[in-house]
Amino acid sequence: MDSPYLIRLTSPIGRIELQADDRALTSLAIERDGTLPHDDLPERTSPLLESARIQLEEYFDGRRTTFDIPVRLDGTPFQRAVWAELRRLGWGEATSYGALAAAVGRPGSARAIGGAVGANPMPIIVGCHRVLASDGRITGYSGGEGIPTKLWLLGHEQIGFAA
Repeated sequence: MDSPYLIRLTSPIGRIELQADDRALTSLAIERDGTLPHDDLPERTSPLLESARIQLEEYFDGRRTTFDIPVRLDGTPFQRAVWAELRRLGWGEATSYGALAAAVGRPGSARAIGGAVGANPMPIIVGCHRVLASDGRITGYSGGEGIPTKLWLLGHEQIGFAA
């Protein structure tokens, strides 16, 4: 484990595991099939993780629409560009894979955008659930239980989508 701090919390979409170093959150994982990536490791909290826990609880309670926790997003330059665009989206805002491709200067690369969105190490905080197909459909979600998790997050933020 690269990050020395780790906590878990319960949420409406399953347990969440947060990791951090001394300066920033480094990952957020949503439970899938009853497991988290580091279930075998003991929790070791920090002030940063406790702040993240509070902010996520406020988000799930509907009392918080933005996060102000420092995050470290490790990835390729292309992935980091996509994640930077995702960070621009606010509560209740959606975008499409094609719009993200245009925003990062790679029009026509929606499939590659999908890969970068799916590799997001900080779901919810970096709102990858807010990305829909160009016709408004849900095409997938890599966090938690997949599409059911995305459906919950979209509903929580009152983001409409096509059936």
